Order: sequence, then structure tokens, then C-alpha cells
Amino acid sequence: MRPALSVLLLTTLIGAGQGLFLALVTVQLYALFALVPVPDPAFYRIGTFLAPVLLAGGLLASFFHLGRPERAWRAATCWRTSWLAREVILLPMVTGVLLLYALGHALRWHSPWIVLPSGAGLDATVLLGVLGTLLTFALFVCTAMIYACLPFLREWHSWLTVANYTLLGAASGFTLAAALAAVASPSLAPFLIGWAIVITLLGLASRAATLVRNARLQPKSTLQTALGVKHPRIVQLSQGAMGGSFNTREFFHGRTHATLRTMRWAFLALAFAAPLVLLALALAGAGAPSLPLVLPAAAVAFQFSGLLAERWYFFAEARHPQNLYYQAVA
Repeated sequence: MRPALSVLLLTTLIGAGQGLFLALVTVQLYALFALVPVPDPAFYRIGTFLAPVLLAGGLLASFFHLGRPERAWRAATCWRTSWLAREVILLPMVTGVLLLYALGHALRWHSPWIVLPSGAGLDATVLLGVLGTLLTFALFVCTAMIYACLPFLREWHSWLTVANYTLLGAASGFTLAAALAAVASPSLAPFLIGWAIVITLLGLASRAATLVRNARLQPKSTLQTALGVKHPRIVQLSQGAMGGSFNTREFFHGRTHATLRTMRWAFLALAFAAPLVLLALALAGAGAPSLPLVLPAAAVAFQFSGLLAERWYFFAEARHPQNLYYQAVA
């Protein structure tokens, strides 16, 4: 498949925004039960501003992939059968809850609505956080299922696609939250760095499992089965057309196997290896006093660029069966 930059930005930006929101809610719940220090208000001000901005940026990027953007609203009409329609509905819902969550922290909606037996009070922001968390995970599933529900693209048709979208989005969000904490609430930084390391390791395990699985896939369709000819060697010299078409542009990336190998190693290094090393160094507090502040920020930059490469590889790796026919023009 041909990776479109707008879709790469859509999936990586909204994943980071969802992950950042999950990190904010995680910190709030831990602080509610006195398991971590109470965050500095600046941490929530910055975090609750960035999360919806990332979601809005991903939504804006998606419009550049549409042939008729003014008809985008029609995508939501098939919500009963279409995962894309469900994503289109859920994305503004999640963004709306995030904006209310941000407003709640800005206006200090901290009067308890429910008091637990432990004495902890659940205020409006906590309840909005729980609701947003449920919607966020539903959005992860809908985004991933757009691709995982296609049985003819076997590289995508797996529960690992859902796991990858969820874990990689959460990893990027927690890494970003760790960088924010290093600046705005240093007492929280070790907690969030630890979470970011764990989720990044889980994402690496899930993505590596996908690479191993896809490398072992054997194509179900060949030129022989498509034509009904059993000759062991069939070579297509032309598709019978003098130029390209929608099919040749949209369903094949046009890159060499060497490029695919390079991108595979690039995203493994940038999205996983480099951030893990940088976060581990920051957690250890090695080097100069300012070094732990710089390292999480560098981890964010490496990881986001690596996730763009990972998402490019995700699309390029998928082999559409129609490419058995659309191999060469006349």
C-alpha cells in the first residue's frame, strides 16, 4: 500500500494525544490515593492544552487525504458497519471530553461528588478522566480496526494491529508526559519515565511479534491461481495500459526491498531503542544536573520520528492482492 503523509500524521498525532491524556489521568488517580506526589498545576495546564491540540492536529491532517473534504461528514453515517465511521464519531467526542477535562482543571472543579470509604473524593475532573479513558481506548480500537478488519490484507488482519496502535500511542503519550513533568513537576518525572519505559517495551514486544508473524506469511494468491495456469514460471510483461492509474498509485508504494529494510531498522532504532536508552539515563539521573531535563525531550523527538517511520512501514508492508495484476505498464 502507498503510505500517505496525511494518514501518517493523523494516526501518530492522535495516538500521542490519547496517550498523553491517559498519562494525565494515571497521574491524577495515583495522586488521589497518595501514591505519587500531587502534581504542580503547571503540569496539568500544559498537558491538558497539548492533548486536544494533538488530536485536533491529527484531525486537520486527515482532511488533506480527502478528495472532497466538504463531504467528510458523510463518513459518520455508516457507523453500524464501518470502523472508519465509528472513528469519525469518537474522535470529536474524545476531543470534547479532553477540553472539558482541561477546563475543569483550569477552573478547579475539585469539589468532591463522591467520597470513597478510603476518604478519597472523586471530583468532576476525575469522573471526566474516567469517561475520557474509556472513550480513548474505544478510539484506539476503532482506528486500528479500520485496518485489522480487512482479511485480504493479511499483514494487517490480526489482533496485533490493535495492540500496536494502542501501545505505541500510549508509549508516545507517556514519553511526552515524562518530558513535561521533567520541566513542570520534577517530582513526578521518575514515575512517568518508568511508565514510559514499560509501555515502550511492551510496544516493542508487540511490534516485533508483528514483524515475525508477517515475515512468515505465505501469499494465498499467485499468478498461477489467479489465471488457473499451473506453469511454474509466469512473467507479466504488461498490464495492457500505457500509463499509471488509481490502482497503481494508491495500492503500491513503489519503493525497493532495500528501502523497506532500511525503514524497518530505522523505526526500531528511533521509536524503541533510542527512547529506551535516553529514558533509562534520565531515570538514573546520570551526568550533569540539567541532563535529565534534556533526555526526556530528546526521547520524545526520537520516538515521534520513529513512529512516523513505523507507520510508513506499516502501510508499505501490506501487499494488496491486486498488485499481482498491476505490476507493469506497457
